[in-house]
Amino acid sequence: MENKRYDAVIVGGGVIGCSIAFQLAKRGASVIVLEKQEIAQGASRAAAGMLGAQSEFTTDSPLIPLALKSREMFPSIVEELEELTGIDIGLVQRGLIKVACSKEDGVALEQHYQFWKQQDPSVQWLSMKELQEREPHVTETLYGAMYLPGDGQVRAAELSIAFAKAASRFGAVIKEYTEVYSLLWERGQVKGVETAEGRITSDNVILCAGAWSKQLLKPTGIDVPLFPVKGECLSVVTEIPFITSTIFANNGCYIVPKKGNRLVIGATSQEGTFHQKVSVKGVQSLLERASAILPSIVEAHWENVWSGIRPQTSDGLPYLGEHPDIKGLFGAFGHYRNGILLSPITGVIMADLVEGKTYESIDLSSFHLLRVVPTSM
Repeated sequence: MENKRYDAVIVGGGVIGCSIAFQLAKRGASVIVLEKQEIAQGASRAAAGMLGAQSEFTTDSPLIPLALKSREMFPSIVEELEELTGIDIGLVQRGLIKVACSKEDGVALEQHYQFWKQQDPSVQWLSMKELQEREPHVTETLYGAMYLPGDGQVRAAELSIAFAKAASRFGAVIKEYTEVYSLLWERGQVKGVETAEGRITSDNVILCAGAWSKQLLKPTGIDVPLFPVKGECLSVVTEIPFITSTIFANNGCYIVPKKGNRLVIGATSQEGTFHQKVSVKGVQSLLERASAILPSIVEAHWENVWSGIRPQTSDGLPYLGEHPDIKGLFGAFGHYRNGILLSPITGVIMADLVEGKTYESIDLSSFHLLRVVPTSM
């Protein structure tokens, strides 16, 4: 590898790393993104692309201001990326319907609704008649439905690739199949990274390696409570459109309508494994839960199945910020199911921090690398 010094080295070519690369490169920084596989090959490709700023949060959370701000950024960022790259990111803003499949889930959904109704008058509680009018293929045997008009979706892999391509338009180097073996620092200052192809030097290294970030960070003296969660998904194709809005059940199953009458169904959740093979048990569980919501899905044609490894933290919050003891070493990982949603705001926040600015719009103290968190979920 060419022995060149960069303003910033980004470890990880998922949606988070590529968003940060785009923001830094657009501001004039020399940036290199190092990805051990291909861009957007991990959780960023496996994601269904939901922008669930409200569907994901049932009670107050430090993530809510970030989620709402990031969702607000999507129309402008998508327009900018599509103009720069020509990639169709597929932003759809038809809302999301959260449904309850049991009495117990119905009680929880009612509380979810009351939480958001106090903050957003556009949130609606739907009667079964109103739900049927909106989505006639959805079962009538549900215990509640809430419409969130602000939540939407994108094409997850295309978003990640567009961030990378746009970053390269501003001069960023995207280096695939280049695994980072270790971080380099000396006397409290980051110096770069060691890769299979040699050393790359920089005074700023941003660690965005998802569930693999823990291993790289540990030698620096921080052992973050970060763990992998495998999620399995599948897709089917229908003869006619079955739904227009994303349907998300309290039992964890979601059905996301895509172009060409495709339906993406997800996701299982298996903690503590980097094993990515899809199980028959997982597929069966998804089909059972999906058909309980959308009975006619059994008439669909099979398309594909896949899995991804999501980075989860013990308190459910991502890590965003600079290492307390190593200047220039930053972390941006642990976004779990919200990486796509949070990618625009994370890019801006981390670019500001790398430039030495204080991001004052939102309190970031809850995302500090040394915050005190429970040792288990």
